[in-house]
Amino acid sequence: MAITLKLPVGIEDFREIRRKGFYYIDKTRLIEQLLDSWGKVNLFTRPRRFGKTLNMSMLRYFFEIETDKTLFDGLHISQRSDLCDEYMGKFPVVSLTLKGVYGTTFEEAKLSLAELIVAEARRFKFLLESDKLDADDKEMYRELISLNKEQSPASSVKLRFSLKNLSELLYKHYEQKTIVLVDEYDVPLDKAFQDGYYRKMVSLIRGLLGETLKTNDFLQFAVLTGCLRVSKESIFTGLNNFKIFSITDARFDEQFGFTEDEVEKMLKDYQLEDHLAEMKEWYDGYHFGDADIYCPWDVINRIDDLCNKPEEKPKCYWINSSGNALVKRFVFIANRTTQDEIERLIAGEPIEKSVRLDLTHDEIDKSIDNIWSVLFTTGYLTQVGMTEQGAYKLIIPNKEVREVYKLQIQDWFDQKIADNAEQMTSFWKDIEEGNTEAIEQYLNRTLNNTISVFDTKAPETEKENSYHTFLAGLLTGNTDWVVKSNVEAGEGFADIIIKPQNPDDGIIFELKYSKEASGLDKACERAIKQIRERRYSEYLKNDGRHNMTLYGIAFYKKRCKVVVEKLKEA
Repeated sequence: MAITLKLPVGIEDFREIRRKGFYYIDKTRLIEQLLDSWGKVNLFTRPRRFGKTLNMSMLRYFFEIETDKTLFDGLHISQRSDLCDEYMGKFPVVSLTLKGVYGTTFEEAKLSLAELIVAEARRFKFLLESDKLDADDKEMYRELISLNKEQSPASSVKLRFSLKNLSELLYKHYEQKTIVLVDEYDVPLDKAFQDGYYRKMVSLIRGLLGETLKTNDFLQFAVLTGCLRVSKESIFTGLNNFKIFSITDARFDEQFGFTEDEVEKMLKDYQLEDHLAEMKEWYDGYHFGDADIYCPWDVINRIDDLCNKPEEKPKCYWINSSGNALVKRFVFIANRTTQDEIERLIAGEPIEKSVRLDLTHDEIDKSIDNIWSVLFTTGYLTQVGMTEQGAYKLIIPNKEVREVYKLQIQDWFDQKIADNAEQMTSFWKDIEEGNTEAIEQYLNRTLNNTISVFDTKAPETEKENSYHTFLAGLLTGNTDWVVKSNVEAGEGFADIIIKPQNPDDGIIFELKYSKEASGLDKACERAIKQIRERRYSEYLKNDGRHNMTLYGIAFYKKRCKVVVEKLKEA
């Protein structure tokens, strides 16, 4: 019998999920591993939408003083009574997520950070009444909750010391050191890089985290999460006992994202076991440490869709949850060698690359190899092993991510075509005149100069569809033509039919894919024969058009052959 628990689509608060009866995959082993391995400062880097924020919320509710301990009933951590007795509900916790810290200017972003810290500090308003704090301590707290009202030069200094000061006040009140949780620590840096104030933001974040994590006698321990492992030299200078758990680390490898066993159980719980293969094809493929991992955002959204509409086709949930500027930037700066590597990736082949796991944002564009590293750490590529020389074997993880490469490549291609308006006009004229040599030359040159997504390991019919999309994109740019794709005509469906401005003329295209270069001529002959036998010209004849130009075009990888035949209907 299927369960009826609600699915936590977009819910990242652990208490809300547990109290309101949402489905929850137990990740409390993270607490056990964190306490058993023990690090003063712990950084977890994972791609977006892999459960970082929910896990940080879970940590807060486990450690925070006066927590509701029943939230953890029946979960893995409850079996460790020793850890629960010593740590559960025993610490003041300062918890921040920096994903909302941004602005078009540094001043706006700085104010955004101040607002965030003020909101967290206000959770502890009881400090104003604490008999363990003296007048100076309470004045320090008043300054903390007024950080967002001050824009003087001194405000940057106060902001830098804010979390350290808050942990000190909490220590004095509770006589217990503070746990600090900072989620998405690198988002302000990424936003700053995009808007041109990166150096200032690096200085601010370095100062804030340095004071909080390095010279803080009131810190029990800290956990940070992010997508990128920003170089220690730029942000975490001088930190000792600093542990980094990246996507290549076997420790904690199953605590962010869903394992196959967890996905299989979830599908079974909702009586959707038949969708496991589809789920694997679209949303699996990530390799963290020694674990194969599914994207949890995708899995939850997919199951939610299936529960509401069983016939719903798979969607690109992860890709559509935020922009893909990174892949776009990568595709736009690709050289010919890189274009070839992208094609191999889309075809399902691995490429071998040395990867840097720590970068500053301003280093990313300095070398195309750095872009490979960022695509790897942010989830657009994953690894399936290493070479003897220490390079990673990188692949596109699944069908969903492959789609984003194709979409960005198509955007890039469209832009490139738009930039060559004069050549396009000549190409359209050649089509109207039946100049096969010029048409062939243009298509071959265009195919050769762009990143191909056509010759993949897809079935032959899908390859034809890709070339169809390619050619239709070139033809629809002519505003003087009516261009129809897959139109019902005669005794079948014609690939492309064009009604030119001249009311007597009509153009018909039939496309074929050849398995080898030597078969291009015969494929063109088959295309022309199909147009005639299935009487596609009836569509144009019914519109009063009698001067027909028939094109048979065959494609093989980045080559094509064009055959034309003129037909005059009575």
